[in-house]
Amino acid sequence: MAPSELQIEVIDPFKSESGLVPSLSPDLIKLEQYHPGFERVASKGTLCTLLLTSADSSNNPFFCNACAYVPERDELYITSDLLQPTSSSNLPVILISKVTISRHHDRLEPVNGIREILQVGWMKLRPPSNMPMPNGAAHYRGGVVYCSQGTLDPASGGLWHMPAGKPPVPVVTGYLGRPFNSVRHVAVDAGGSLWFTDSRAGFEHGIRPRPQLPNHVYRFDPETRDLRVVADGFGRPTGIALDPDGGTLYVADAEAALPDGTMDFTRPATIYAFDVVPTRGVPALINRRVFAYAREGAPAAVMCDTGGNVYAACADGVEVWSPAGMAMGRIRVPGGCSNMSFGQNDSELFICAQQRLWRLLLNRR
Repeated sequence: MAPSELQIEVIDPFKSESGLVPSLSPDLIKLEQYHPGFERVASKGTLCTLLLTSADSSNNPFFCNACAYVPERDELYITSDLLQPTSSSNLPVILISKVTISRHHDRLEPVNGIREILQVGWMKLRPPSNMPMPNGAAHYRGGVVYCSQGTLDPASGGLWHMPAGKPPVPVVTGYLGRPFNSVRHVAVDAGGSLWFTDSRAGFEHGIRPRPQLPNHVYRFDPETRDLRVVADGFGRPTGIALDPDGGTLYVADAEAALPDGTMDFTRPATIYAFDVVPTRGVPALINRRVFAYAREGAPAAVMCDTGGNVYAACADGVEVWSPAGMAMGRIRVPGGCSNMSFGQNDSELFICAQQRLWRLLLNRR
């Protein structure tokens, strides 16, 4: 798989054309730098490879959500968008893509500690019937923890752990006897606790019954079985991430992205930051504040690198901010980015773009 080298274009974001994104070639990714700090994320010499595409054979968006990297097996697990069923009487379906990576180990020197990819295997899987409509996911205890949105059965959905080679087991499936709305994204802290978002998106897309709870952020401790609401007041919470030291939690609110695919820019397309502080020995969230507002579309997923920089999957690609919330640049992706994940370290970036799966090898300074 021959990668191409990307160049950086230094631009003034305030002089762009009224926020409109010029069209890109479907096979071209660009790096745009607003501030010199972006060179700590991506610099000249960044390598880009199109790993997989379904654009030539299908219109189905197989590379949409989850994007959980499992280092023990060098695998990616990605969920599709809602796929239309063959019968109009059935609900849409979501498939899981298992992407297996094989690397060069004998002739090429690693770049930034990452060996070049030799080939990838792609297998599409139907999720188990007890874990319907998986959306977000994260690496967890050698396997993957999935956010199951559920079906029209109110008792379905929640967080499920799928160990390597074993069927999924429920982790938490409701809040004190009330079903979740549709669990969206999950982050794992250093102690193994799970922070996750839950919104009415499933009801809006016709796959879940009417919500019985507000749009919440939850924290679940698998050891003590302590489940608590840690934040509310969101329109449509999506991505969630912790910074490297676990002291800041980021939550994306994509309320501006309406269920019919249009945008209402008077609503949030915002990333909020919270301080994570111990309260009587249990982490709590304080000091809610606006961290960033997406330049294009609404943030679908967020994550942090080891330097604390914040990445968001947006309509123009991957937008990047410093830990202080300064916009540093973006990775322009044709068709936008719906999710992303780091690989063997944060020099290797996998980007989900609906029908395409990209891999960037960031040449950091």
